[in-house]
Amino acid sequence: MNYFDAIILGIVEGLTEFLPVSSTGHLTIVEKMLGLDLEDPAVTGFTAVIQMGAIAAVILFFFKDIWKIVRAWTLGLVKPEYRGQLDHRMGWYVIVGTIPVGIAGLLLKDVIKNDLRSLWVVATGLLVWSVVMVVAERLGRQTRTERELGLVDSIVVGVTQIAALVPGVSRSGATISAGLLRGLDRVTATRLSFFLSIPALLAAGLFELKDALGGDIGVGETVVGTVVSFVVAYAAIAWLLRFVAHHSIVWFVPYRVVLALVLIGLLATNTMSST
Repeated sequence: MNYFDAIILGIVEGLTEFLPVSSTGHLTIVEKMLGLDLEDPAVTGFTAVIQMGAIAAVILFFFKDIWKIVRAWTLGLVKPEYRGQLDHRMGWYVIVGTIPVGIAGLLLKDVIKNDLRSLWVVATGLLVWSVVMVVAERLGRQTRTERELGLVDSIVVGVTQIAALVPGVSRSGATISAGLLRGLDRVTATRLSFFLSIPALLAAGLFELKDALGGDIGVGETVVGTVVSFVVAYAAIAWLLRFVAHHSIVWFVPYRVVLALVLIGLLATNTMSST
């Protein structure tokens, strides 16, 4: 991998990590187009590490909110008067909501790094979850605000993150859809999705760091990809929050479906190999 590859992959990661189009799916496609070995642990590790740039963007963008949550949660451990506050409860929601995907990630790590690294899986994930996104928009009442969030919401949305381990599904697409089906409005569902992404993606990046730096990919390329991811992701977060306030996530479905069909066509005609 050279610096050009790292910059391209950083842009792709930053653009797609929080949009409901699947960053892992897009990275897999672009890595294949760049001629990288999808089965190389260093490539898989690089993909996970540059996600930390996107996570840094979330932390910076929501820094005031995150500080309030951390402070209220910490104080609530010793001061009962803080325990009824939304910020204290949100701290528990993020912790509890992260546990399912953390366990699944550890148990399925070999499957994720090997069996799921196929463009056929990406195409299937794009198509199948597009249906879920449409259903979520149609059936979700979208009447509940952030102040009405409960522990069950965080558990349901957290469990849904497991589906996003499949390339093509999209972590944001999965979690926002789950939030909508729980009756949350789009902005609340999207903010919860952002908060839940921080520990999940940060842990994945740290876990894969040794593989990213232990292969043929240099430290310089990894740093460049991460920085580019951070800059692009920050802009994408700001745009997405404005977008979901007034638009349905179904707007992303046509793109997902077209991309999946193009992929299927390329794979079926052997124009592109699946791994």
